[in-house]
Amino acid sequence: MGRPRQTPDARDTHPRRAFFRRSGGAALAMAAGFPALGLPASTSNTVFAHGVASGDPLSDRVILWTRVSPTRLDRPARGTWLVARDTALQDIVRSGSFASKPEQDFTVKIDATGLQPGQTYYYQFKHSGTASPIGRTRTLPVGAVDRLRCAVVSCSNFAAGYFNAYARLAERADLDLVIHLGDYLYEYGSGQYGSVRACEPGTELLSLSDYRQRHAQYKRDADAQAMHRQHPVVAIWDDHEMANDAWQGGAQNHTEGLEGPWSARKDAALQAYLEWMPVRQVDRTDPSKSQRSLAFGDLISLILLEGRLSARSQQLEATIPTLLGPAFAQTDAFADPNRSLLGTSQESWLTKQLRRTGTRWKMLGQGVMFAQLKAVGDTLAQGGGLFLNSDQWDGYQPARDRLYKVIRGQDGGKPVRNLVVLTGDIHSSWAADLCQDPNNPDLSSGGYDPSSGQGAVAVEFVGTSVTSPGLDDPKGTTTAYMRSQNPHFKYVNLDQRGYMLLDISHSRVVCEWWHVATVAQVDARQTMAAAFQVRDGVGHLEAAAQTASRNNPPALAP
Repeated sequence: MGRPRQTPDARDTHPRRAFFRRSGGAALAMAAGFPALGLPASTSNTVFAHGVASGDPLSDRVILWTRVSPTRLDRPARGTWLVARDTALQDIVRSGSFASKPEQDFTVKIDATGLQPGQTYYYQFKHSGTASPIGRTRTLPVGAVDRLRCAVVSCSNFAAGYFNAYARLAERADLDLVIHLGDYLYEYGSGQYGSVRACEPGTELLSLSDYRQRHAQYKRDADAQAMHRQHPVVAIWDDHEMANDAWQGGAQNHTEGLEGPWSARKDAALQAYLEWMPVRQVDRTDPSKSQRSLAFGDLISLILLEGRLSARSQQLEATIPTLLGPAFAQTDAFADPNRSLLGTSQESWLTKQLRRTGTRWKMLGQGVMFAQLKAVGDTLAQGGGLFLNSDQWDGYQPARDRLYKVIRGQDGGKPVRNLVVLTGDIHSSWAADLCQDPNNPDLSSGGYDPSSGQGAVAVEFVGTSVTSPGLDDPKGTTTAYMRSQNPHFKYVNLDQRGYMLLDISHSRVVCEWWHVATVAQVDARQTMAAAFQVRDGVGHLEAAAQTASRNNPPALAP
């Protein structure tokens, strides 16, 4: 039930974020000192105490989710579900029955088929005369699509604060969906990585029961319930759904033997995730595979990657001292082409997805930063400089180089145009032009011009966390230094929480970074901090303005 720790603070278990602690003498904002208060859950409905959710929409179907709190634990809890076109649930288009089974922790997942493309629907469950809250969802469009609006979130640590970002998303009626890029929950016990709210269970997660209990706590949160009730969610996992810095054969935050076999812990975490999340299992024979692609008519192909459990090589240690903490160079084992983040099979699948035609934009939803992040910048000819985070793509540069060959068309195929990478994980906000040699100003030798963006082949939008701590950088000194060494970053904000909002048309993709005022308490304030866009066929970032909301969006669920 969790190993003892010498301190109630898990900061030292995050080596890939160590530079946040050391740069400019700054320390992580752990929200220490706040009482362990819990946001009142939706307790008025004790049968459906964990709310409702939907996810993984297709053009003719969507996953509907809930959980029945049973009166008996030895047999299934049975009930009914329905899908309607209206908020009053009078225009019913689909309905059926369910059996919420003990071996599935009494969770319910319905793949509601036979729906129409690009339509908003409302749904509800019933059990023993009690109705669930009404949920709202939407199918994917087909054919010509003029515009899409979606939100992007990641890193929702219950212990670190309140999910104010989720509450703000629940208020936005014009979103087509929410993309969650991982770290939906965290495995640490109470006080180990945040002390605003107490965790359930209070110890680190190891067993199936542990992971189920933590998922249940998240689904009782009123703001999480509101977001899930109003929008379909397309989710991938990162590492904390299992354990920090997970890889194919283990995790940094797992001690083999003392905490049991990694395989058992991984299997428990995956089972609970697949039970408690509104996701469609990709491979019934291998739950560690979750890569998939969703088409939004002729506008977007959203390609989702699995970058942790199926094939990732173990992270290497950064050992070179810098002002920002330990760093590494692209030498020795870091240059080994056999090390991989995705694995051969998924790399091949990704290449095929990127080469598919029929949509204006390719969007790559994945867990860790793709852009280079350097403590000391230099050209590739001089070794590239010193890199900070061996858990992100920087720690797997040969694998990233293979993907760049695909993007550039240097592998025998056509170049990939209009690629936008979406990323979470790092608890901060970034906008980057993507190029292999960003510190080389010579375009003729494959370099990059930061003033014009020439040399970039794609862009990356990195979203901050919902609650997990970033860097307290009030004077902006660390941000300024980071940008001086990394000219391909057009926007950096290290210390605010929130979400990204994407407004997508055939002519451009605009990303807005929305930051909440605080996560230390329930608070409705938010601010649009920045906006950048990439235009069709341009391949690099430009400053943008806030986009307009959609007129007359479908009504929110009552």
